[in-house]
Amino acid sequence: MTPSAMPATYDLPELNRETTFGGLGTTKHRDVPRIDLGNFEKRKHEIADLLWNASTEIGFFQLVNHGIPQAQIDEAFEMTARFFDLPHEVKAKLPMLKGTNWGWEYKSQVRPSTGTADNKESYQITVPRMANLWPGGDNLPGFKATMLAFERANWALGMKVLSCFAYKLGFAPDFFTDAHDPQSPEYQSTLRLLHYLPMVDAKPEDFTGWRAGAHTDYACLTLLHQRKNQGGLQLCPGKEADELAWTDVEPEDGVVTCNIGDMLKRWSDDKLQSTLHRVRMPHAHEYLGSRYSLPFFCQANRDAIVQGPDKVYPPVTASEFLHQRIAANFAKIG
Repeated sequence: MTPSAMPATYDLPELNRETTFGGLGTTKHRDVPRIDLGNFEKRKHEIADLLWNASTEIGFFQLVNHGIPQAQIDEAFEMTARFFDLPHEVKAKLPMLKGTNWGWEYKSQVRPSTGTADNKESYQITVPRMANLWPGGDNLPGFKATMLAFERANWALGMKVLSCFAYKLGFAPDFFTDAHDPQSPEYQSTLRLLHYLPMVDAKPEDFTGWRAGAHTDYACLTLLHQRKNQGGLQLCPGKEADELAWTDVEPEDGVVTCNIGDMLKRWSDDKLQSTLHRVRMPHAHEYLGSRYSLPFFCQANRDAIVQGPDKVYPPVTASEFLHQRIAANFAKIG
């Protein structure tokens, strides 16, 4: 059955399409564009063209000379590992409740593409919503300060990139900055700490499948930090999604891997590609320990109206759009 013929399960067409992408598929080499952000203000129009070309074709790109020091990224990863090393009962006091996108969860994200839980745990930081959800200084001193600084560094980088898309779409220069205003109580951009569980006493069948099932992201833009030698991320461009041929995106120091999300795809009237991706299980000869990654999701403020200049889609608030995506992915949370 083709994706267009699949019965509708969700209100959002993005989710109905996602239900068709659960197979293992094949592999295929693709070049992921690497874009240098150096001398940004003087090169902004050139950089905007590079970002636009990457995002209308493959939907993924990698940033270098992006301005976030490697030492700050390393510190965030060290704190992430320490957080997930906390006892289960300590993390359980910081729960991500049903219908929310902040706090800690363990193996509870069920992708529409697979119907099974991802093999990971995560902790979401959405700054205005974190009351009683930070680990105390007695458990993890310095964690809050480190993560708040890292969150804001990623926000600033994300706004640079989104300002290029504002230029290409004919929006005001600070259109997306205003739509992601961190001073607003409606702010909902999110830093996510991810721990993919290690392969312990693995059987041959455990190396098939995925640590995170195939999906597109909810947000406007995702900025992803990966640790070297902790691979597994794969992409499949939207234009080739029916083919289900996957490309590995290897992690490297100094590189931020980015992808367009469904929110920006809508805002661009489908000109920008929201790219399917997943995290495969490691192969038996690869590193089998814990895998950590740090995505930052530029998600427009709750009261922002998402609609492109050509009005291909009806208007929807960012709150409503995000709520429908969360409900579909965490339906089993109590």
